[in-house]
Amino acid sequence: MGPKKRKNGTTDEKNDSIRKKKTKRRGNKEEESDEEDEFDDEPDVNAQAPLTEEEAENNSSSTPVLQGDENSGELLICGGTNWEMTGKKAPAKGGKPVSGKGRNLYGPHRVSGLQGVAVRSVVSGCMACHSVVITAEGKAYTFGRNESGQLGQSDTVRQDIPTLVSSLQSFNVVQASCGKSHTLFLTDYGKVYGCGSNNSGQLGIGTQTASVTTPTLLQYRGPCIKRVSCGAEFSAVIDISANLYTFGSPEYGQLGHNTDGKYFVSSTKLGFSCETRPRRVLVFIDKSRDGQLTSITDVEVTDVACGQNHIVAIDKKERVFTWGFGAYGRLGHGDNKDEMVPRQLKFFDGPNRGAVKIAAGSTFSMALSKPGALYLWGQNKNSGEAAMYPKPVNDLSGWTVKQIACCHKSIVVRADNSVVSWGTHPTYGELGYGENNIKSSAIPEEVKTVQGLSIHTVACGFAHTMFIASTETQQDKDKLNEIPLFIP
Repeated sequence: MGPKKRKNGTTDEKNDSIRKKKTKRRGNKEEESDEEDEFDDEPDVNAQAPLTEEEAENNSSSTPVLQGDENSGELLICGGTNWEMTGKKAPAKGGKPVSGKGRNLYGPHRVSGLQGVAVRSVVSGCMACHSVVITAEGKAYTFGRNESGQLGQSDTVRQDIPTLVSSLQSFNVVQASCGKSHTLFLTDYGKVYGCGSNNSGQLGIGTQTASVTTPTLLQYRGPCIKRVSCGAEFSAVIDISANLYTFGSPEYGQLGHNTDGKYFVSSTKLGFSCETRPRRVLVFIDKSRDGQLTSITDVEVTDVACGQNHIVAIDKKERVFTWGFGAYGRLGHGDNKDEMVPRQLKFFDGPNRGAVKIAAGSTFSMALSKPGALYLWGQNKNSGEAAMYPKPVNDLSGWTVKQIACCHKSIVVRADNSVVSWGTHPTYGELGYGENNIKSSAIPEEVKTVQGLSIHTVACGFAHTMFIASTETQQDKDKLNEIPLFIP
């Protein structure tokens, strides 16, 4: 049996979230706060009676259907480690900065407690100040901010050293994703467990609760899940039949169900009808220049990336779809309008123009085209004009980009045998340039502090970057021993 479902009372809480509107106005345009304190509606095909714990446990394949990453190595980290203060002007409610801890790491460091441990996957998110480390054996470790129980440790205590998620230790965890204050874990049997903030139903467990501190099984009937992704206060999953499901906050249409779910409760408050269980996204559209809509019916989703309040997805035909909050051009459709259903991004439609990889930052999006060119749209800096359409990152012309990772504003990629990063002030060390080097850069710069290491994975949080460095050869190990050790 997996971990027991957290009990939150004898009845489901009302499927409505009432809160003050988290927007500010700039001119006539509503937009998100950069601070963290920041067709007809289709029927819900997954809306059935809640699963009992036994039904939920049995609602999966009887044999493993997924595998974790084949490569493994040692974890390295750089960036801000004062988790409660990163991106904030004041500590999280109830949280206090720890004296003598939480400094900015301007170059890569090995992590105390994980030296010599084979790690196959590391994940965080563009709005997350916490992370998940998955070992070669499929054990999940978490560290970072924990005010809502997002670390899955059955408490709300900040962890500076990666700590085993004991309730998942009997599982083979193959994937995870981190939202602003919640986390999803995916096992090799296609089961999803969630923990952390559940104010908007972003854990998909059928209720809305302030927090869930122990990983709890997703309330879901359907094929096994193969991919998970978390936005700030919403989530998305893909099943093995290439269907996409979303749940959580619908505030900007990011769930793709043709609604933002809002209604006025009073003159100063808005209510949002949140999705507390995975609901399948049924409609994908193309919009012509004259505004004519065409339904696309042959979509098989292969990957999904969630930004703060928007989603980017690609399908089997390498088409790109974007929807949700449209400010700063992050959807790539040439305007700032929100999109309530997945809309095809025509730029990537056509021979040899498809996308093979995608990523989403807080206010921008990225895609790697089939020919190997990297494109960015939206805004990844605090000033200047936004890119309303996908534009090539010309400074990487001639490089073969292999992986893309996005912080809140900064970007880190693996290209050829190097790591390249860029991001404008303020930064916390996530670019990895080194203690006595530049701290920010508006253009891509090679991360020379990892030269000589074989980096096969990069992942980004709100303001920190993690690497997995190969330990395959003695030369790899000797080079790693030259990297300083981070002891919180």
